[in-house]
Amino acid sequence: MESKRIEFHILQSFPISCLNRDDVGSPKTAIVGGTTRARVSSQCWKRYVRLGLRNEGITLGHRTKLVAPFLTAACSAAGANKEQATACGKAMSNILTKKTLLFIGNHEAEAFAQFAKDKDFNPAAISGKELVKASKAVLNKNLDALDIALFGRMVAKCKELQVEAACCFSHAISTHRASTEYDPFTALDDNPDTKAAAHLDVLEFNSATYYRYISLDVASLQKSLSSGDVALAVKAFTYSLFDQVPRARQTTMAAACSWDYARVLVRTGQPLQLSFDEPVKSNGEGFLKPSIKALDEQLQRKEKLAGSRFGKIKDLRFGVDEDYSIDCLVEDLVATIEA
Repeated sequence: MESKRIEFHILQSFPISCLNRDDVGSPKTAIVGGTTRARVSSQCWKRYVRLGLRNEGITLGHRTKLVAPFLTAACSAAGANKEQATACGKAMSNILTKKTLLFIGNHEAEAFAQFAKDKDFNPAAISGKELVKASKAVLNKNLDALDIALFGRMVAKCKELQVEAACCFSHAISTHRASTEYDPFTALDDNPDTKAAAHLDVLEFNSATYYRYISLDVASLQKSLSSGDVALAVKAFTYSLFDQVPRARQTTMAAACSWDYARVLVRTGQPLQLSFDEPVKSNGEGFLKPSIKALDEQLQRKEKLAGSRFGKIKDLRFGVDEDYSIDCLVEDLVATIEA
């Protein structure tokens, strides 16, 4: 497959919201171009996109520290008795990881259980060297979890299980200067004998037009997925990107806003993110319109400067034509990567 990548340049406006909080509950920020911007961390948005893949009927991996119970269940399903399954699950878990989260797919767990079965479910016969050898054999053949292929996996104790992430997420930043505001509130007691507020507190929020950049390496995705169904993966990933919004303070602020504008490029060149180093100004017309103008101008400049290295195959615009829905975008993307 030709080394294609899909790049999403997304603008998404939110009114009062607190999509991603820091350790003291304040909306996350960053200094970009000398001005304070609202920020949503990449790991925050990635988690919701990952979980949203379930809505598309996609098989996901399990990200857990409780690896032993997961492998124990797989050994039980492979025919081990309770004692054997527990011992083998623990033995293999200790080889793979101890204190860190592990991304593991169902078929991988089944393959490891088969390895234990081949050893007659004898935990003493399970060695790290042989398990590593087995992991080499099962990695590509049994990697059915799209989220592992998309977001990658690092296994410090078993490098053979490492998977290079097919997608990259930037931290979403506001295209403009953003200020944190404060909302003092009270909670009243329903008891009529209580006159004063029963609770006083302050919530922090902001409002922003965010620029989001996501790059998806199609060839890397193809290499990692055992199913090889890249078209289905791209379709599910794009829909989840469109649907999912971080859930922080959603019950009190309902920041349920979808994409306002996007440039989606299929290219063969190196990844190219936009910086929005110069904050846009509203001039009384909001931030979205000048943000769209700035995004288009920056992309045009990047393309001209990159010359033949830009490698553009397709340039799709979302949010300009109301009749061009997310379904149309997905259909065009799939057709382009399959061409």
